[in-house]
Amino acid sequence: MLDDFIINALLAGVGIAVICGVMGCFVVWRRMAYFGDSLAHSALLGIAIGIATGIEMSLSIFLISMGFALLLLWLQHRGVLATDTLLGILAHGALSCGMVLLSLNGTSVDLHGFLFGDILTVTTMDLMLIGLGSVVVLDSLIRNWDRLILMTVSADLAKAEGVKTMRLQLIFLVLMTITVAVSVRMVGVLLITSMLIIPAATSRQLVRSPAAMAIGAVVIGMIATAGGMFMSIELNTPTGPTMVVALTVMFALVMAAAGLRHKLSRG
Repeated sequence: MLDDFIINALLAGVGIAVICGVMGCFVVWRRMAYFGDSLAHSALLGIAIGIATGIEMSLSIFLISMGFALLLLWLQHRGVLATDTLLGILAHGALSCGMVLLSLNGTSVDLHGFLFGDILTVTTMDLMLIGLGSVVVLDSLIRNWDRLILMTVSADLAKAEGVKTMRLQLIFLVLMTITVAVSVRMVGVLLITSMLIIPAATSRQLVRSPAAMAIGAVVIGMIATAGGMFMSIELNTPTGPTMVVALTVMFALVMAAAGLRHKLSRG
């Protein structure tokens, strides 16, 4: 019989695996891994502001991360600097501001939990937020799936087909922000990107169609989340990092199998 906290953690892990798996596919397809990492870094500033003001933390993370994404979009439009340079400046600036604000706040905070997450401490409210976030993200993705795929292939082609690319880009940014806001407290600021890119990158080696890749990423994320969680309990290791280790091992095994298969097919 599983304890309640393990059941809650498993349910949270399933929800996070679903939204991170599907959103991670677009991150991989659009080569936005650094953007996802930067958005996660900005979440620490949202955490600090939430603690300082008493605002619900998921809301403060969403607002700050959304502001970060819109600021980046505006600076990109102005053409001030290259995108990777802007991401580096904004991400590390937000991360540092968050650390300073947490220090100035004077209250005792679990910095390790914020950076690396602690899914085993998930509450009923956290589960509700993850469930709501999952429904919103999945519903929006299903409604806009074909248009998002088309824009990912070619923004110019999408425009020619009548797709409102700027509106769609804003929708995508909102979905990314929701994903980070509901996941970061469970897996941490520094590890959320791993949940986005590793399942998607692993699934990409196994399937060819976009829909199959998204489903594969979700399944891989679920397996690694559950496996890493039980492994961390058994070995008494941090849960978030152990889940990422499980994901990394799965990716390495799939890559090794793909390499062996390619070698045998040529030989």
